Amino acid sequence: MYVVTNREIFTDREGLEQFGERPNAKGPNELRVLKVERNRGKYKIELLEDELPESRAKALIKEHALNLDPEAQHWISLEVAVHVTQQARKKKTHVLFFVHGFNNDAGDVIERAFYLQDKYGVEVIPFTWPANGGGAAGAASYKSDKRDARASTGALERILKTMREHFVVINEGQQLKLLAQANEKHPKNKEARDCLYSRLIEKECPFTFNAMFHSMGNYLLKQMLKSSTNEGNDLTFDNVVLVAADTNNADHKTWVDTIRFRKRLFITINEEDIALKLSRAKFGSNQLARLGHYIRALDAENAHYINFTSANWVKRSHAYFEEPAEKNEKVKAFFQEAFTGKSAELSLKYRAEGNWYEV
Repeated sequence: MYVVTNREIFTDREGLEQFGERPNAKGPNELRVLKVERNRGKYKIELLEDELPESRAKALIKEHALNLDPEAQHWISLEVAVHVTQQARKKKTHVLFFVHGFNNDAGDVIERAFYLQDKYGVEVIPFTWPANGGGAAGAASYKSDKRDARASTGALERILKTMREHFVVINEGQQLKLLAQANEKHPKNKEARDCLYSRLIEKECPFTFNAMFHSMGNYLLKQMLKSSTNEGNDLTFDNVVLVAADTNNADHKTWVDTIRFRKRLFITINEEDIALKLSRAKFGSNQLARLGHYIRALDAENAHYINFTSANWVKRSHAYFEEPAEKNEKVKAFFQEAFTGKSAELSLKYRAEGNWYEV
């Protein structure tokens, strides 16, 4: 698994201790990529060099027919994107970009990312930002993480922009190779060529690219979308899933309706969510109802709202894609479809009076 972070990294440490609790010393927009391997519950972590050696860049560009200048400088993110794409094609799995929430250290994030990968059979790319509360507790910790989230919006924007650019180039290269195959097979029959090309695309590019923002990760997304220099909101993902969003319900349509996606945008709700209830209680009347636990004013035009409140085993869970999904097959089925680019709401009952789908 590849982990992207704007946390400080300590190269003189090993394992999870390499991840710090504060933003990178060069600034919160400084990104590093680490390769994480897990063996019997233990993690082996390798910090990758930023620059991609010229020889490796040229080999990638040639092998995958990438429309890039082989003489230009390229970065490790290109090699990572190629590898993730290859794995998804080989295993016929889907890719899930994951942004975590409040009060998560890097160990929590990586453990959850592997959980998602194992339980839902997807290739996970987690982005971990310094959400450790700065060593504080209670309301002070929550405020610290919100400051870090605002400071990390530029990092999120850079990740989304870079991923978009890489996957477009990689897909274009693959499509050109497949089109050449179809042309060779049917050089004089355009209809047969196009039919073969379509079948080859379906066979060789079977995966979708989806995103999950959990808890305060949605606040981070919201701040990025509100930025006047935002370049990260492009047509990158098939499905976008906003889970237990720790951001205001009030006026959420103003930023939710700007999110771009290919298939579906889901917003999940649990009225009994204990973490969001505590989040609201920390500041009393100053803290408005949270989007992830409030079933009124669900008025974003491009979102499908999914209400989990009455689903068995969900109870007060803030992460109902974990244990509740293991015990309730309908909860599991929703996230399985949402994380793999499908129309996950189709099997659910729609409640027009509240504009939500009910699990």
